[in-house]
Amino acid sequence: MIKTRAAISPTGYPHIGTIYQALFDYAFAKRHKGKFIVRIEDTDQARLVKDAEKKVFSALDWFRLEEDESPRKGGPNGPYRQSERLDIYKKYAQELVEKGNAYYCFCSKERLDEVRKKLQAEGKIPMYDKHCRNSKDQKLKIKTGEPYVVRLKVPENKKIVVKDEIRGEIEFNSSEVDDQILLKSDGFPTYFLAVVVDDHLMEVTHMVRGEEWLPSSPKIALLYDFFGWEKPYFIHTPIIRNPDKSKFSKRQGHTNVSWYQEQGYLPEAILNYLALMGWSHPEGKEIFSREEFIRLFDFKDIHAVGPIFDLTKLEWMNGEYIRKAKISNLKFLIFNFYNKKYSEELIGKTVPLIQERIKKLSDYLPLCEFFFQKPEKYEVDISEKKVMLQKVAETISALADWKADVIGEKMQESAKNLGIKNSEFFMTLRVAITGKKISPPLNESMEILGKKECLKRIKNIM
Repeated sequence: MIKTRAAISPTGYPHIGTIYQALFDYAFAKRHKGKFIVRIEDTDQARLVKDAEKKVFSALDWFRLEEDESPRKGGPNGPYRQSERLDIYKKYAQELVEKGNAYYCFCSKERLDEVRKKLQAEGKIPMYDKHCRNSKDQKLKIKTGEPYVVRLKVPENKKIVVKDEIRGEIEFNSSEVDDQILLKSDGFPTYFLAVVVDDHLMEVTHMVRGEEWLPSSPKIALLYDFFGWEKPYFIHTPIIRNPDKSKFSKRQGHTNVSWYQEQGYLPEAILNYLALMGWSHPEGKEIFSREEFIRLFDFKDIHAVGPIFDLTKLEWMNGEYIRKAKISNLKFLIFNFYNKKYSEELIGKTVPLIQERIKKLSDYLPLCEFFFQKPEKYEVDISEKKVMLQKVAETISALADWKADVIGEKMQESAKNLGIKNSEFFMTLRVAITGKKISPPLNESMEILGKKECLKRIKNIM
């Protein structure tokens, strides 16, 4: 059975890169009737963010990327939180030591810092100098309680070949591979040991990571070989980049999932856009459903070149989704986006007026706030238009049929009778009613507001 996993570290709030990776994992597993696992990699205890795990699952739920196995759902190969698997890692670290594929290291932090500085000064890669690799008194030091870590024993003078499903075979020289710490002195594993042990025990068939992890792949491959386990398929997806080609970092505000929620982006639009980050629809489509993507997606079709994340393009795509939404659905989305603060019924009446004009849910209120409260300020000074507004008020008062087409017809007659150009007349009326020079269609807006409210706003200027 195909099994993929999203291995998420709760050291920060979920960002778009997390969802990008999870989308590919999810789609591939679902296409092949497989399983999608979410694993929480919380071994970096010093950097844990208290509520990050909760927010990770909230984000996955928002995008409807539902997992089959996880800490909250359980599963046959749990626990799915690494901090709850320490005995497992210790067992396998010990196995590596006994096989001669790992060793105990007793070097202090001060000594390691000195080694690193010396190598950097010589222009060399800062790597461990293998000081404890062949130490004769390791057992004695352990017996006397001296703190230690367990390090990977990288073979000398060996070519390590890693096959990446996107880039093909990549060759590494073992002389450039560090004797990586596998188990820290506090009993917590490093990423390298934990990811191999977990992926094997959880029966992961496809190890999907960002391409920034590619240099670490020889360590991963070695561990699989040392344990005698079958390797999963290795897939290193391209890194998303900003338009200036810089890395799309989670330190930037607009990478956090919460930013997109606050701006009023739709999750299905974001997923559609992310699907095109390194992958192309075989028919060249830009807009397609999640179900269509799942049906078509394959890792072999991903391009190695880092895709550019263009916020303007995403905004356009989000607008396309909004325009295609049913009125009832869009009404509900806007109602909830503003925390149910505004009348759902009134939102439903106004949506048809602005659906073609907004690209994000947050665009709604700047256009429609006047429906819910009278203007507190006016973008144009119309205080000298009192005579005109008095005539308009008289015409409105006499109207028996309060419909948009009737209102428009009578207002045009008023403009003609007053000898005022339509552009000037309707701009003045628009500002009196909405406070703005640009608004949803005025006649339809006046119909929704009602005759009494429109008269009240016009008289407020007089």
